[in-house]
Amino acid sequence: MTEGKSSREIRHLVVLGHPRADSFNHAIAKTWCEEAEKFGQVAVVDDLYQRGFDPALKAKEMPGPDYLVPWDVSHSLTQIASSDMLVLVYPIWFGMPPAIVKGYVDRVLGANFSAEEVKANLPNPELSGKRLTIISTSAATRPWLEERGQWLALKQAFDTYLTRAFGFADCHHVHFDAIVPGLKQRFVNEHLEVVRQTARERGAVLKYGNLPPRLMRQPDF
Repeated sequence: MTEGKSSREIRHLVVLGHPRADSFNHAIAKTWCEEAEKFGQVAVVDDLYQRGFDPALKAKEMPGPDYLVPWDVSHSLTQIASSDMLVLVYPIWFGMPPAIVKGYVDRVLGANFSAEEVKANLPNPELSGKRLTIISTSAATRPWLEERGQWLALKQAFDTYLTRAFGFADCHHVHFDAIVPGLKQRFVNEHLEVVRQTARERGAVLKYGNLPPRLMRQPDF
């Protein structure tokens, strides 16, 4: 490893929140991992539905002196601790991420991290300095979401809030709209090429600390 990075493997944790194994979201996660590995990095998928992740926060998991780490949260925190990039892959349902993804935020990203710490602008020691990438999909078009204020609400609630509240180094969001059953293969291929390019770009940021000019492109927003 060069440019000031240690010889430790650079790792991506891809958290997938879609129940269907044949979904476009699964294809995104698979493609991201393949491209990260081509770039010489390690990528692991945490398929929340496949492993039966429980999104419901329990009373004993509330932040405080009596906090107890459940085994499934402990497993997720171990995955995060060894990762440099957290990639959230999910569909937008009824204007919001699936409950299982929000539950991952509550139980894992927010593990024993209180509202008081957020208000005091204290970074979460488990997440501070790591990079966040979000890849979302929707059946509705982006203009439709924007007209109804849902897109701005999502950006503020997930991208901006999570980045600032938990102390991520940055957040990069890619969205694919009009993802419906029967999507033509050429559109699937085009979208997955965007995923590959994004994985390369984000991997370059992890490796070099910034984006080499040859990999630069126009931002998504």
